[in-house]
Amino acid sequence: MPVPRRSLRDQLLEAGLETLHAKGFNATSVQDITDAAGAPKGSFYNHFESKEALAIEALRQYVARGQARRAVLRDRSRPAIRRLRAYLEGLIEAATEARFSSGCLLGNFGAELSGQSPLIRKHVDGAFCAWRDALAEVIAEAQQAGDVPGKFAAGELAEFVIDAWEGAILRAKVAKSRKPLDLFLEVTFAKTLA
Repeated sequence: MPVPRRSLRDQLLEAGLETLHAKGFNATSVQDITDAAGAPKGSFYNHFESKEALAIEALRQYVARGQARRAVLRDRSRPAIRRLRAYLEGLIEAATEARFSSGCLLGNFGAELSGQSPLIRKHVDGAFCAWRDALAEVIAEAQQAGDVPGKFAAGELAEFVIDAWEGAILRAKVAKSRKPLDLFLEVTFAKTLA
């Protein structure tokens, strides 16, 4: 059975996500996106009101992929602390496979656009909050099991883990090395969640 062809809008969105993630918002033109999609420039505005509108849709798609990666966190057949470690190891492997070239789109957009686009800032903040809540749920479960101390609230620990991850992924991107990510994982489980 033939695979259905993707719509032009989907092609533009996928090309936009890849290009924005690789180059950043301000360094990416509409022409860059249409070139990457193999589409005429005029077709862009038939599907998206602006580059900012496409960026928000690309961000939603990126967040959906992140939610799919979090399936390991919901697998209650393993202890919470092991699920959390497996999740973070998966993030490291994904970053390694991408050769640390793009970093995290949430962190990239947050750094680049928080002062420039209130709408994108709002979406990035919402994505960070949802990520925090997903991690906090598993950390709270690990605290109840006695695997993580209760000195800090689960939400606070989750925020710290995300903040540390964002710093580590930035350093890995700059160094083109997984060493900052391995150190992040080691310190997270030896000190932060111990």
